Amino acid sequence: MIQENIEKIRKIVPKDITIVAATKTRSVDEIKQAIACGITDIGENYIQEAEKKFNDIKRIVKWHLIGHLQKNKVKKAVKIFDIIETVDSFEIAKEISKHTEKGFPVLIEINSAREQQKSGVYPENLEQVLINISTLSNISVLGLMTMGPVVENPEEIRPYFRLTKQLFDFTKKLNLPNVEMKILSMGMSNSWQVAIEEGATCIRIGTAIFGPRT
Repeated sequence: MIQENIEKIRKIVPKDITIVAATKTRSVDEIKQAIACGITDIGENYIQEAEKKFNDIKRIVKWHLIGHLQKNKVKKAVKIFDIIETVDSFEIAKEISKHTEKGFPVLIEINSAREQQKSGVYPENLEQVLINISTLSNISVLGLMTMGPVVENPEEIRPYFRLTKQLFDFTKKLNLPNVEMKILSMGMSNSWQVAIEEGATCIRIGTAIFGPRT
C-alpha cells in the first residue's frame, strides 16, 4: 500500500517539490518501506518519538522537526534533526544557536490564521522576528512554514497559503544576513495540491502515504 500511495503522489507532484513523509505514530518498519520507495525526508512531531526512530534509521534520510519545539528540548532536537521547521520566536532561535554550529537550518513557522491556540509567528510580527534572528550567527533561516487551520474543504485553506507565500516573497527583499528564502513548507495530506498551486516547495504528507492512523 505504501509503495502504491507514493507512486500515485509522485505522478502528480512536480520533481522539484520536496515530499516530507510525516511519520508521527508510524512504525520504523513503515518508515523503512517509505524510504525503500524513494522517500528522502522524514518529518517528526515529538523529540522522544523521533529519537527512538533515529537510533534505528540513522542519517539515511533528512530529518525535519515539524512539531512545536520547547526550549528544554532544543539541545536534544539539534542532535537528531537536520532542519527545524517550527521556529516561532527569537527565544527559541537563540536557544538553537547556543547549541549548534554555524549555519543550522531553520524555517520560521507562520500562524497564518492567527489561531490563539496554535504556535507560530503572526504575519504582522514576522519582519521584526526575522531582524532579531538574523543577528544569530549559528542560525540560517531558509524559509517559512505554515500549518493553516484544520478545514474539511482544502479550498478554505488557500487564502492562508497565499498569505504565507506573500510573506515569503516579501522576506526575500529584506536582504537580511543569515536569511535566505529557499523553502516554503505548506500542505498536508488533504491540502498539498492547493499548497503546490500557491507556491509550496515542500509538502508534509502522512495519511496519504501510510493510510489512516490506527
